[in-house]
Amino acid sequence: MHKTKEKPWHEQDSFWETFAPVIFSKKVILAASQDVEQLMNLLNLQQDSIICDMCCGVGRHSLELARRGFKVTGVDRTTSYLQEAKKKADVEGLDVQFINEDIRDFCRPDSFDVVLNLYTSFGYFEKRADERTSLENIYKSLKSGDKLVIELMGKEVLARIFQERDWREEDGIILLEERKIGENWDFIESRWIMIKDGKKFERKFYPGLYSAVELCELLSSCGFGRVDTYGGLDGSPYDQKANRLVVVGCK
Repeated sequence: MHKTKEKPWHEQDSFWETFAPVIFSKKVILAASQDVEQLMNLLNLQQDSIICDMCCGVGRHSLELARRGFKVTGVDRTTSYLQEAKKKADVEGLDVQFINEDIRDFCRPDSFDVVLNLYTSFGYFEKRADERTSLENIYKSLKSGDKLVIELMGKEVLARIFQERDWREEDGIILLEERKIGENWDFIESRWIMIKDGKKFERKFYPGLYSAVELCELLSSCGFGRVDTYGGLDGSPYDQKANRLVVVGCK
């Protein structure tokens, strides 16, 4: 994994705040409704389910779940994201608890029916032990027989669709992306260049990569009994046509 003397990229608020307009574009925000609909079907969610939205960002899934009557706790380390989420909840009169805490530290034993970790919010840490700690805390936080859902870009999918460079324009913002695969496919080095309001912003970051078998084995080693994989929140198979990797672990 990439080493650096400064704060790790995922702990730098400036990264999350600067690139929030492309991370949480209008298209991404609007997709939350369909994501939640699919999750409800995939997990057969009951109306009284208590849900933790781990690494909730600006709360797009937390808010959508609350709109549908679920009891929701959103957890994220980026203060500005939680402030935005709270404002939206207040405007809509939604009862969501938002907590400013790192995934490695948050733990509420036997509290949740479901823990969600969506939108490639897993695998950031330089030490794999930190990712194990995160999963062990999630395992403890789930009630017996209940489920964790992780949704990200699997190695297999990335290998099929990989492009060294591409760009897109959305909401008046241009984003150029450059990618390099790290040693042994352990991580990906991504370079983003964003052009917004005539100004240029650039940053490199280094998210980790997991294959389906690696992530399933990690969940199993943390205590999860049954672990299933899908190619999307719609429950499609994780095969050569999959667009995402969804792993569901049952305590």
